[in-house]
This record gives sequence, structure tokens and C-alpha cells, in this order.
Amino acid sequence: GDFAECRMIQKVCCIGAGYVGGPTSSVIALKCPSVAVTVVDYNEERIAAWNSDDFSLPIYEPRLADVVKECRGRNLFFSTEVAKSITEADLIFISVNTPTKNFGLGKGRAADLKYIESAARCIAEHAHGPKVVVEKSTVPVRAAESITRILEANSRNGNRFQVLSNPEFLAEGTAIKDLLNPDRVLIGGPQTEDGQRAVQCLCWIYQHWVSKDNIITTNTWSSELSKLAANAFLAQRISSINAVSAICEATGADVGEVAHAIGRDSRIGPKFLQASVGFGGSCFQKDVLNLVYLCEVLHLPEVAAYWQQVVDINDFQRRRFSNRIIASLFNTVTDKRIAILGFAFKKVRAPV
Repeated sequence: GDFAECRMIQKVCCIGAGYVGGPTSSVIALKCPSVAVTVVDYNEERIAAWNSDDFSLPIYEPRLADVVKECRGRNLFFSTEVAKSITEADLIFISVNTPTKNFGLGKGRAADLKYIESAARCIAEHAHGPKVVVEKSTVPVRAAESITRILEANSRNGNRFQVLSNPEFLAEGTAIKDLLNPDRVLIGGPQTEDGQRAVQCLCWIYQHWVSKDNIITTNTWSSELSKLAANAFLAQRISSINAVSAICEATGADVGEVAHAIGRDSRIGPKFLQASVGFGGSCFQKDVLNLVYLCEVLHLPEVAAYWQQVVDINDFQRRRFSNRIIASLFNTVTDKRIAILGFAFKKVRAPV
């Protein structure tokens, strides 16, 4: 078959030099010295930053600069030559942005797939020979199906593609650590002979540093849904403790003490039980709303309402916080100056 020999993967191309594509590609280059990894993006300024002499990289992550220093120019490259890299690659990651739609059907909830679609069309146009295409961006369920249809409809020379799902589970501030020591690597692919061979090709890449036990293979849809569901569960924990914090403030209980007591239950555990002003970063809200929209499209209104409530509590918590500030200022902020002594949504992040 076209995808019979995993070790034939000598060149990997990653479309998208952003928060996911840059660190992921850097760690693959670090751990797979025999594989040449090229990260491509049309944004010349961003690629110039990745190639900067003083390693002023476009994103900050602890240890990222060290990894790039070790690999760049050896088997890690950053380029704006998208077409050339696609043509030469054996395996292609799609790591482009999937923002929430701000107009049209599903506005404010559904993921906008315009960048994914444009990447797929670009692959179809410039690919020669069989390719393994891997969706790395957080995407709605069944996006791989859309990518496959675009590739097959636009491909030239009867090229054959296998489309896999390999969602990222990176937390800002610990991305390199998460990549080097993942809880699990999730790979979903078609349940066909060629599909499973393609899955094994991607497994081969990760097996350079991840044990087989930590690589989970599923069908494509399970992999895509697992990413959304994992973030929804984490978001749910944050909203749960924030809801409890409102009860604490109304009763005189201490939310820190309550969280500690809850977290000592081994079935629950202590993580994601710090009450706060809401979710850190943009991913949780984006992914939960994506899940809500998916449920509505699938005619599951009760399930949609359940997950929507996780976001509603988050909005409530933010309003509650700002209302408390206003209340402490005698219910008026007119002509008053409010100082914010530095802020970032995580202590290891570069300040906002």
C-alpha cells in the first residue's frame, strides 16, 4: 500500500507557526533527529521572529527557546514557502487558527473553519504522491471528513490522502513539558487498511519519546470529540468551584478550605479547584461553545443546555467580581482611578 512503510517519513511539514505548530514541531525535531521538520506560515513577520538571531520567538514558553536553539538549521526550519514544503513533505500537520465564528450560522459558538479549508485546498493543489494529513487544530467533530472531501475533490494526479486527528492537549506555560511528557497522545484515523497504516506512521513519530502505553488510537470522530470533551470537563470543574465560591461568600464559608476538603477525595483530586474570576485563556470558552453548537446541530437540546450552563456560570462569576468592585466604590466609578498591579492569567505566562 501507499502508506506501508512508516520509516519512509523523512520530511514533516506543519502549516501554521502559531502557539500549537511552533512548540509541537520543535519537540518533534528534537526527538526525531532523522526527520526534517519545516514549519510554514504566510505571515512573514512571524516566520522572521522564529528565525531571529537572538531567538526573540513570537511566543513565550519556558524551555521553548532552548529547544529551537538546539534544532533550528539542523532538522527544524521555519519558512514562508508553503507550496514547496507541502510538495516535499511525507506527513503534513494542519495547525492553523480555528476562531469562533463572529457572523453567520452558528455565530458566537461554532468554529470558523476558513483557515482549515484554505490549508486543505493548498495541500490538494501542491501535493504530489500520497500524503498523511494530520489535523492538529482544535476542530469540531467530523472536520476530518470535510478536509478529506476537500482534498479528494481538488487533488490533482489522483493523489491519495489519509486524514488523521491528533488533537493537542497543551496548557499555556507548560507546553514544552506537556509535549515531552504527555499524559496521553491521541491519534484518530479511518478504520481502513490504509487509514490504520497512516495511524502507525504517526505513532512511529511519537514513539521516539512516548511509550506505546501512552499512545491511544481511536476512530477519527472519537479523537475529535475527546479533545472538546476534555476541555469541557476541565471548564466544568472551574465553573463548579466558582459556583461554590458564590455560596461561600453568601454564607461565610471559606472557598479555599472547601476546595481543599473536596480535593482530598481521591475520586475528585485537587486540580482545577482554585476559585477565580473565570477561565484562564480563550480555549475553554471557545471549545465548550463549540460543543454546545454541536449538540444543537445534532438535535440534543438538553445536552446543549447542560454545557451552556458551564459558560453561563463563568460569565456570572466575572460579572459578580466586577459588581463587587463597583459596590465597594459606593456604586459609582465616575472619575475614579482603578489600579491593576500587573496581570496575566497564569503566573508562568508572559504578562498580558
